[in-house]
Amino acid sequence: MSEIALRFARVAKTYAGVPALSEFSLEVARGEFFGLVGVNGAGKTTLIKCLLDFCDTDGGAIEIFDLPHRATAARARLAFLPERFNPPFYLTGRDFVRYLLELYRAPYDEARVARLFGALDLDLSALDRPARTYSKGMTQKLGLAVCLLSGKDLYVLDEPTGGLDPKARALLKEELGELRRAGRTVFFTSHALIDVAELCDRMAVVHAGRLRFAGSPRELIARHGAPDLERAFLDCIGGNAAPAATP
Repeated sequence: MSEIALRFARVAKTYAGVPALSEFSLEVARGEFFGLVGVNGAGKTTLIKCLLDFCDTDGGAIEIFDLPHRATAARARLAFLPERFNPPFYLTGRDFVRYLLELYRAPYDEARVARLFGALDLDLSALDRPARTYSKGMTQKLGLAVCLLSGKDLYVLDEPTGGLDPKARALLKEELGELRRAGRTVFFTSHALIDVAELCDRMAVVHAGRLRFAGSPRELIARHGAPDLERAFLDCIGGNAAPAATP
């Protein structure tokens, strides 16, 4: 059995003649926590769309646990949370959790749901409320809860801490620690470099659709002789402006 969870081999994608990904190659090991970072428009979301077969690639190959990414069996082993997550407004929280877990082919267990809602600081009474009444933070917690309840081998999370307050971010990191101890693989994008530094075994910097770096956060800092990850990231992409504050 291969030790590779994700493999991108010379992946290319162009929109209206403009390259979004160019010869992008990367491997993510099983059980690894891997962060993908880059400025807006760098190609992060395009890479995830290609991985999940939401759009066609123009070249290259993608494998999930050694299977072609277009194979249903490959995607059956992963859970995904998009950056802009909006549950159907007409469903209650409980209806949404039941529906998604059915799609994930995972059982609905009220005790497990209650434990995870508590772990993410989401009031259990929200299960009986329509999703349209949720705040942005509550909506994000709902999506994270369903992903974590899915019991999958691979978690693909696009900006998972977006919309979360400091307490919720800290609690989420504790839950991600449970995934690490269980040997799960987590592949996520983030603009919060502090989260990448705290959580990731390795990271990749993508800029203008190209891979600029792959390795540990410490290796990126050491490569550029930088005082911190933010400065190292700016040096990696050739940025001159001061780093923006992380959310």
